[in-house]
Amino acid sequence: MAETTRSATKAAPARTPRRARGTEASGPTAASAKSGAARTVNGAAAGAPAESAETLVGYYRQMLLIRRFEERAARAYTEAKIGGYCHLNLGEEATVVGLMAALRPSDYLFTNYREHGYALAKGISAERVMAELYGRSTGVSKGWGGSMHLFDAEARLLGGYGIVGGQVPLAAGAALAVSYKGGDEVVMCHMGDGTTAIGAFHESLNIAGLWDLPVVFVVINNGLGMGTTVEHSAAEPELYRRGAAYRMESVRVDGTDAVAVRDAARVAVERARAESKPYLLETTSPRLKGHSVVDPARYRSKEEKEALKAADPLARMALELQEAGILSHDERDRLDAEVTAEIDAAAAFADRSPAPEVSTLFDYTYATPVPGELRRLPADPVFSS
Repeated sequence: MAETTRSATKAAPARTPRRARGTEASGPTAASAKSGAARTVNGAAAGAPAESAETLVGYYRQMLLIRRFEERAARAYTEAKIGGYCHLNLGEEATVVGLMAALRPSDYLFTNYREHGYALAKGISAERVMAELYGRSTGVSKGWGGSMHLFDAEARLLGGYGIVGGQVPLAAGAALAVSYKGGDEVVMCHMGDGTTAIGAFHESLNIAGLWDLPVVFVVINNGLGMGTTVEHSAAEPELYRRGAAYRMESVRVDGTDAVAVRDAARVAVERARAESKPYLLETTSPRLKGHSVVDPARYRSKEEKEALKAADPLARMALELQEAGILSHDERDRLDAEVTAEIDAAAAFADRSPAPEVSTLFDYTYATPVPGELRRLPADPVFSS
């Protein structure tokens, strides 16, 4: 199987087209894959116009919104306002914004349990997302889903899933439905690096490859499956290469650069849309904190923590924009104050929102009524007297 290596250069506000490492498919799909592997990740030739200042500042603001939201969520968890599990997108903001910028509003998204930022970038208000984390009836899942199970059919966010890889077969099924109906929507399914080791991942990629499904599988590689490094858990740690087994075009891209991620995702999404071909995209996006808010990440050395701090995508983009004369220090402070006020308002909204009525517990078990559906609570007798 042929391979093309696309080198990644240091990001700059002028956005010289970056290249990413990728694989070409072999066999029947080789011709179409080869044209994709030969182009730059952002789909533009050298010398293409630089990104507009408005676009870059917009991406930065979205990243800042996600950062401040997640910081507030971490604080709310320590205040016992958020219960259960809570996994944050801290450090993943550039990947989140880049991926969502490549989708149309009509495209579908399946996520895992680290999904707050994706919901925000998909256009769901910070108020509704925060209210769901607080378990309130004004939340996106009516307060019954919590942090790991955000769902909004209108925004086409078809769920966060707590079972590792649980979303992958469902995304393939949604893509089959789109194909069956002849639609032009694309399904994007993101997952962590650990998911690539489970059977459902390989089964879903195999089916998508066999049936030419319009789905983009995205592996968010933060280097750790909870506390185990990818190198210690994967015989092939360059996870994008796994697409080769299914003759699927695949690319690895720097997940700390929002524009690079967006451009790589656009190539993947448009291939899925125009050709109904699946795609595997891997983004390298180290998380800044532990696996969840209760994980102190003691498995990291002091040197690793310093390296992560230096690689912070938000700080990096702020510096780039400042050096390019696009965003001054004062303007950055203004944006920060504006975003912080938005998050404060979201927290206040969640605080004053009511908890869901217990009687609604089973209202959303099924999309449509099911004969014989069990609605017994745990303490209720099996048989009525």
